[in-house]
Amino acid sequence: MNRTTQIRDFTKGSIPRQLISFATPLFLSNLLQIVYNMVDMMVVGSVLGKAGTSAVSVGGDVSNLLAFIAMGFASAGQVIIARLIGSNERRKLPRFVGTMVGFLALAALVMSGGGLLLQDTMLSLMKTPAEAYEGAVAYSTICMAGLIFIYGYNVTSAILRGMGDSKHPFIFISIAAILNLVLDIVFVAGLHMGAGGAALATVMSQAVSVIISTIYLVRNRQRYELDMRMTDFVKWDKELLRDLIGLGVPMAIKTCSIQVSKLFVNAFVNGYGVAISAFSGIANKIASVSNLISQSMNVAGSTMVGQNLAAGQFKRVKKIMATITVITLSVSISLSIAICLFPEAIFSVFTAEGDTDVLALVDGYLPIAVLMFMGSAFRSMMNSLLNGSGNHKVNFATAILDGIIMRIGLAVLFGLVLDMKHYGFWLGDALAGFTPFWIGLVFFFTGAWKKGAKVKAEEE
Repeated sequence: MNRTTQIRDFTKGSIPRQLISFATPLFLSNLLQIVYNMVDMMVVGSVLGKAGTSAVSVGGDVSNLLAFIAMGFASAGQVIIARLIGSNERRKLPRFVGTMVGFLALAALVMSGGGLLLQDTMLSLMKTPAEAYEGAVAYSTICMAGLIFIYGYNVTSAILRGMGDSKHPFIFISIAAILNLVLDIVFVAGLHMGAGGAALATVMSQAVSVIISTIYLVRNRQRYELDMRMTDFVKWDKELLRDLIGLGVPMAIKTCSIQVSKLFVNAFVNGYGVAISAFSGIANKIASVSNLISQSMNVAGSTMVGQNLAAGQFKRVKKIMATITVITLSVSISLSIAICLFPEAIFSVFTAEGDTDVLALVDGYLPIAVLMFMGSAFRSMMNSLLNGSGNHKVNFATAILDGIIMRIGLAVLFGLVLDMKHYGFWLGDALAGFTPFWIGLVFFFTGAWKKGAKVKAEEE
């Protein structure tokens, strides 16, 4: 990286050092986002009990379905930016960023309106417990109304991460997390606004984060080689838009279909009562901790793989995948040991005193938690390859198999056919998490990931 640009070149240099330096702020960002969501649940749970915890859990599930569309397209944008840099086509960056921002801003408005119209239907399909219904409505309504800020944060972060800058997105999410904690205490504990207050705190803190990150990008656009004009945001580049949609649709389907399958699973789980619904929300938050390293390595790995594939650096791609595997597997093993040794201490953090019916479910969930941890480790390296390759067809196949067929199929098999009830639904979801690993193995050993990449003479 020279003194005139903030764009990082990952096609040379130490892979472990680059991966760790790039992934560390991503890890901290993901950690803060989890804390961001956990604070809502902890504050509401301590004030309103299991009904409040269930409301935040169900309302969050519904609003996250729309947010994950932004995450899918943002991930696609990040990969395309990385590939433009790796193939030395930086002149296209301003047009692509303008096209992506304009397209996703319009998508955010459409999704927000559609989500508000279909909200009651989705909450009914989720079999939201009666005690939590009013809170779930309040939470999801406010989050959907503020969807533009969720999209905005994902877009600005994707632009920076695609260029190898993970430090500034961490700073922006840090500001949001701290503000969210303060507003949660004010709105929920102080003003007794319930689940709706928690959602308002989340949306307001995200809005501040988007405003700050946008100001930063505008002021530093030349350092990121983003000398854009206003017309770039409204007059979209058709070829670049086609690339974004081509890769963004399967990535959005993958993230959304996983969320849809979780909604499907949670709809059955919620039908078993408010205690199990509350436990499911807590279990989902704890399971998300296992994805901290996995997601960080996935995002960092996708950018690094994207650059190196575009540059024809196949040996470096293999080294990136090997490094990711060592790191994620070590962390997952450590987390598995921790939750098996201190299960009640971990789960009791999210429950009000006296909610013994929630804690009674812990022991049966432990083997499933271990599977969740292992799945997050094994799929990380393959997701880096699948996403970084920019292969539309393989990403689409992964989306359908991982997000719908395996998750819903296994959940039905264990939960209904084998009559394992709520534990069966959780088990099916955990086992489905290994799907990208198996698809990635086939993709890797067939050599299909090399197609379309520029091949250097020494690699031919």
